This record gives sequence, structure tokens and C-alpha cells, in this order.
Amino acid sequence: MKWIRGFLMLQMSFLLFPPAGVAQSPSTAHADPEKAAAAAPRMLAPYFRPATAQAKAPDADGFLQRWMLLDPIVKPNRTNTVFTASYVRNVLGTQYFPDQFTVLPHEGEKVAVSGQELAWHALDSTAINVKLYRFAYGFNKPTYGVLFWAVTVVNASREIKDVRLAVGSNSASLWWLNGQDVAGLFDDRRMVMDDVVSKPLTLNRGRNILRGAVINGPGMSDFCVRFVDEDGNAVKDLTLTLP
Repeated sequence: MKWIRGFLMLQMSFLLFPPAGVAQSPSTAHADPEKAAAAAPRMLAPYFRPATAQAKAPDADGFLQRWMLLDPIVKPNRTNTVFTASYVRNVLGTQYFPDQFTVLPHEGEKVAVSGQELAWHALDSTAINVKLYRFAYGFNKPTYGVLFWAVTVVNASREIKDVRLAVGSNSASLWWLNGQDVAGLFDDRRMVMDDVVSKPLTLNRGRNILRGAVINGPGMSDFCVRFVDEDGNAVKDLTLTLP
């Protein structure tokens, strides 16, 4: 019986501390967390839902959650500290694809950037902040050292004067309303709601086109946008539709 106990102890030792170079079966080894994460299915949920044809109101706090998002454009930056106003305006003012500042994209439409084909996606964010990192990750696209482009249609039932665009973004970003540059966020920054508020603006009766571009080096990336009135209260009598 002693030899049996010795054999069992030897087997247990082999299972707990296998010799170098000996492959372990799934039942005797823990999976590499990084490999397991890489092999896991990539999903947009729970951060996004597909946008529908039905108009969508802002959320209870006025945040705009419906967007057309373009696959990220690769723009390597090893640090976010380079995002000065002049740098950001130069990079985001560069034309990467035709009609960049006027296009009203549709779901699945594609543009070519530096030989790569990028697609537009119609999505509703489930949170007040549009999680660009999760968007890129969900589509298996580059998540760091990238530019993101976003477009939405803001519908107003009346002309609304003296509203302000309130934006937060990680990292730097520029925003255009009806073709006019109205807000810029620069330097290395985390997303904070209402971080930058534009000068007084007018929302036209009917369709208004809001366009944004976000640049990020390392780290997470997201943005949140809403309109506020003169007193800082959310403007909520709006609807969002796809272009």
C-alpha cells in the first residue's frame, strides 16, 4: 500500500507543480487572463444599442445619446499632453475623407482614409457619455492613438435662442453646429459633464447638424454633450434623428 500512496502523492505533485515545458490541460491550469479576454466575444452591449428610425428625445438631463459614429482613424500619439489648442485644431481641421465637414452619413456607409475603409454606425448610447473606447473595442478597431468622428441631427420645433452647447470629452475635441466651430476642449483631460460651455447659440426651427471630433492617445475615450439655457438648465424639448 505504501507504493500506492507514494504514487498518488507523486501524481498530485505533478498536477500542482508541473515540470517546466510540460503543457497543462484546462482542468489543471488557470487560463491566461489576457488571452481569455482577447478570445472573448467583443460586444457593444451594454454600452450601445442600434439606433432606430423613430425620433429619440434627450435623456432626463438633456444629454444627446443618438449618434452616427465613424470607425476610428489611426493617429498615433504616445501621450495626451501634446493636445494644445494649435495641435488639436490642426489635426482635427485636416481633411481625412471627402465632405468631412458636411457629410450626413447613413448606417453602413463607408469612407476611405489612408487606404483603409471605415464604416459609419448608427448607435444610441445607454449612458450620458458616449464611450468611444467601448465603441472601438466592440468593433475590434484600434482603441488608442485615434480620432473619432460623430454626427447627429438635432430637431427643434421652434427657434431657440441663447442656448449653449455644453461638452465634456476625454481627451481633446472640437464641435461644430450647423457648420460653425462652437466649442473646443484641449490638453490632456478627463471627461467632465459641462466641462466647456459655448457662447450663446441659436437652434434653428427644424434640423440642426451637430458634428464632433475627438482625439485620444493612450487611455479611455468618451464624450457627453447637451444644450443648456441661459441659466444652465438642460434644453430637453428636442428630438434626435438619423441623418
